[in-house]
Amino acid sequence: MGTGDKVNVFPSRMILTVMKLRLKGAQKGHSLLKKKSDALTLKFRATLKKIIENKTVMGDVMKTVYFSLAEAAYAAGDITQTVIQNADKAQNRIKFTKDNVAGVQLTNFTMHTEGSDVYQLTGLGKGGQTVSRCKDTAQKAIKLLVELASLQTSFITLDEAIKITNRRVNGIEYVIIPRYENTISYIIEELDEREREEFYRLKKVQDKKKVIRAKQKEFMDAYNKKEIESGTKIEDAPKNLLETEHDPDIMF
Repeated sequence: MGTGDKVNVFPSRMILTVMKLRLKGAQKGHSLLKKKSDALTLKFRATLKKIIENKTVMGDVMKTVYFSLAEAAYAAGDITQTVIQNADKAQNRIKFTKDNVAGVQLTNFTMHTEGSDVYQLTGLGKGGQTVSRCKDTAQKAIKLLVELASLQTSFITLDEAIKITNRRVNGIEYVIIPRYENTISYIIEELDEREREEFYRLKKVQDKKKVIRAKQKEFMDAYNKKEIESGTKIEDAPKNLLETEHDPDIMF
């Protein structure tokens, strides 16, 4: 008998064909999920590499931003109230897009600027160039932060998708496929056992028929010998009522 976990089915040729088709489908699904896992892992590693690079750049950029802010405060004085008063609505907008990687939807963030620059007159009295440089540096830092947020979001999504895909791959590889293989082995063993039993039964039937024919032949030989010794012809012997004999037609 097949050992291990198997599907509870009645062993037959039809069920064997069904189990073979299921096994083939499971193997195909395992292959596709394995390719999906490889594609997601490749994207995951590329995203991780970009995150490390962006975080390294982010440290230098933020350092430059704080230095530029200090320079602007020194050259133009305290511009905090001016910035707050001119902040009517956000100029920098975040746009969401979707990127499909092996069936997994990854969210991408892109930043774009809307409207005119409301801070173009800030620092007009003094320190205008320093304030403009501080603004450009801060704009670059914001763009880098948005890109880093997009990468972090994709990183988390890919991590969850890879975990789920790997669980499915392992489930098919170590549970589903062995179960179908054990079921197929069980059905084949049962069918072989039935064939052996049928062959043995037929052989016993043939042996019994041989014994019966031998006894009949022995009986007929003894009967014929007795008839010959008694001088009675076999044709004169009583007919067997069970034998089929054609009777002549009767005319009235």
